[in-house]
Amino acid sequence: MKPPLAPILIDAHNPGPLTGAGNHTYLLLDEANEGTLIDAGVGHPRHLDAIDEALNRRRARLTQVIATHGHRDHIAGAPALAQRHPDAEFFRFPGPVPHSEAGPPWRPLVGGDIVAVGRETLTVVHTPGHAPDHVTLWHAPTRAAFVGDLVIAGQSVMIDCGRGGRLVDYLASLERVLNLEPLILYPAHGAVSTAPASELTRYIRHRLERERQVVDALRAGRSAVPAIADSIYDGLEPMLMPSAIETVRAHLEKLKEEGRAVNEGDRWTLV
Repeated sequence: MKPPLAPILIDAHNPGPLTGAGNHTYLLLDEANEGTLIDAGVGHPRHLDAIDEALNRRRARLTQVIATHGHRDHIAGAPALAQRHPDAEFFRFPGPVPHSEAGPPWRPLVGGDIVAVGRETLTVVHTPGHAPDHVTLWHAPTRAAFVGDLVIAGQSVMIDCGRGGRLVDYLASLERVLNLEPLILYPAHGAVSTAPASELTRYIRHRLERERQVVDALRAGRSAVPAIADSIYDGLEPMLMPSAIETVRAHLEKLKEEGRAVNEGDRWTLV
């Protein structure tokens, strides 16, 4: 029998400019051969078939699906999963879901909730910033954290200001997970991290370095968000520039909250 809560990584088969090689989902099988899937993918047939194959190997059934947040690459597969597994329940932190992707009814999860996975439990840790409804799922006995889009090993995370992303929250969420002293991070993109402290600290330092670059750009007289982004992300692929612009906007909003910058429309200046 597998050790308790040994996650089975199942790729969602949705590579792209913003998803990289694609999403990871994680299947947890308990001692009663009931399955919990972390994140729903996008409904790709190969993803659905791989889930079924993993379940069938153990003569298991899917009983619950937990989304780390409501971005499309994490919830769009819910309708297809519900069709294949009609007895499964779906859970997420309350937040807006596009009507076309609403799918099955979502049961609410909030910070501090406990989700049973057989005899094991996952604690819901609210970790907003990348998205306002983002959560991390914490397994205390193994000090493992399923972190969704909180970190992506070797890359940076977009803070989508236009969809509720907030940099102050993101930095606090990184600190919140760091203070749990995890031993392993299971992200929705990129490699599993077995050095969580250095990974989380790197993310905090990276964001603070970006903040210094934004401040330097403002000091140099750049006042429009696209111009600031161009000066910082020189050479970035054009298709990724909208994401960079949103992240710069998130940095500016943080500076504004702290009383360090002001704006008149789209023009920003330091205080």
